[in-house]
Amino acid sequence: MDNTQEEGAAVQPPAIIDLEASGFGRGSYPIEVGFALEDRQVHSFLIKPAPGWTHWSEEAEKIHGISRQQLEEHGLTPREIALKMNELLRGKTLYSDAWSFDSSWIGRMFDEAELVQRFRIETVNKLLTQEQMEAWHDTKQNLWDELDVGRHRAANDVKVLQETYIRVTAR
Repeated sequence: MDNTQEEGAAVQPPAIIDLEASGFGRGSYPIEVGFALEDRQVHSFLIKPAPGWTHWSEEAEKIHGISRQQLEEHGLTPREIALKMNELLRGKTLYSDAWSFDSSWIGRMFDEAELVQRFRIETVNKLLTQEQMEAWHDTKQNLWDELDVGRHRAANDVKVLQETYIRVTAR
């Protein structure tokens, strides 16, 4: 992808996806998914754990601040969310800065929903030059410091990731 911009031209951000999970590693599952479209419209859903999804990390809960009770009370089923995502994202490619985790958790949700995923997830690194990749972490950290929003909630994370993309590609 050619990331060169005419002077003064606004950078069109890619669609970004982010997930929060019950923990890391074997047995973990998605508990929140958020995505920001190219027009910067954000969608976010809490995911009600499927009956067989029992893994829960207290450490992860301390990071994202989402309790299992919140998910039971306010979450949508994996199938409801998978249907909504396919409707909104059919044919699109979304980008993640944690591709291996996010694609695995989305796969687990779609398996549980017994649906075929109709969109793709790629690593954001595919869109960046080496210099931009090197600037990514510090730029993202500076944005977290600058913006007064909670971290590790999917809707906030995708907004920050899109803005990070805009800033590193505008250099």
